Amino acid sequence: MEEKKKIINTTITRNTADFSNQTGNIYETVAMLTKRANQIAAEEKKELHSRIDDFRSNNDSADEMMFENREQIEIVRRYEQMPKPTLEATEEYLEGGIYYRNPAKEDKQDAKFEAMEDEVINAN
Repeated sequence: MEEKKKIINTTITRNTADFSNQTGNIYETVAMLTKRANQIAAEEKKELHSRIDDFRSNNDSADEMMFENREQIEIVRRYEQMPKPTLEATEEYLEGGIYYRNPAKEDKQDAKFEAMEDEVINAN
């Protein structure tokens, strides 16, 4: 598991104005953070399952199973103590680590620029 930046694992009161800087809309930011949090959760789930799958075997003795159970419990506890994906996504956003793009807005801007170009061409 790669070492992640230390993120505070508690709720912090935030200034909502900070969340609309990049997108211009708080609701777009919340949607973006939701998508990023889901990505982080999926990555962590995949990583956890791959670590636990390492313990699967068909012919273990009782002693080996007890030792492996303890290791599995330690791994699960470590994941339970990690910050929630929403906190990680929020930190990434506030530090500028999330790339944001809205194709719908880009299409509208492109259409405006094309209309302006057409006006200039037609005026000449």
